[in-house]
Amino acid sequence: MDRLSPLFSRFSLTARVFYSGTPCGAFDFSETGGGGYLHILRHGIVSIDHPDAAPILVTEPSVIFYPRPRSHRFQVEDEAELVCTSIDFGAGLGNPLVRALPDVFVITLADIAGLTPALTLFFDEAFNKRCGRQAAVDRLAEYFLVLLLRHAIETRLFSGGILAGLADARLAKAITAMHERPEHSWSLEELARTADMSRARFAVYFRETVGTTPLDYLADWRISVAQTLLKSGKLLKLVAPAVGYSHPVALTRVFSRKIGVSPKVWLERMAPAHA
Repeated sequence: MDRLSPLFSRFSLTARVFYSGTPCGAFDFSETGGGGYLHILRHGIVSIDHPDAAPILVTEPSVIFYPRPRSHRFQVEDEAELVCTSIDFGAGLGNPLVRALPDVFVITLADIAGLTPALTLFFDEAFNKRCGRQAAVDRLAEYFLVLLLRHAIETRLFSGGILAGLADARLAKAITAMHERPEHSWSLEELARTADMSRARFAVYFRETVGTTPLDYLADWRISVAQTLLKSGKLLKLVAPAVGYSHPVALTRVFSRKIGVSPKVWLERMAPAHA
């Protein structure tokens, strides 16, 4: 069972490598871009400052991942080689992966199994100026992010959230079914059967592991898929049945409760940022 592909099939993950080299001194990363950051430290020492948290000292080759917009400053304390990438998960903060991940996490590259071939190719492209370099490093950064999320599931890196649910063999069956078929009229009983669990045990275990009820997660997932479809230009009357709602009014009601504004207002607010 592929636990990640149904997620990526619904969201247009994009990466843009905007720096690779040997930085000097201090430099800032803004949260105004609307996406996250994926930094890969090839070697050297970097201290990372945040306005609202203690600094992080990175002394080994590592990946430093900010899934959501967050201001931070790098202080290079030793000659370092860095690749810096902006990340956009398509539906922004509506993506369940984005919501489930911590504000920032650091993993040493040596701890991610099977990474050496991908890293060798990535660094070779990032630090050489060949034809097609930008397209190559951007696609490789996206591939690297898939490897990182795969690692998080396989090693049970997080104790809560959707990645913890996907790391559980039983819950993953139900979650993947929701991801694959948001238009289906899922009931708690049917989801429990999909997970090969009793209704009561499934409901309790899902909430303990993922941090929300199965039907609340289903509603969140449907709204995040609806956001992606609306951003692509789909009409609300076509989006509603595609995400499990019989009428646009029903989708609008749930959308407004979850997002705080109607689909129309949300699209109007998204237009300037998208442009």
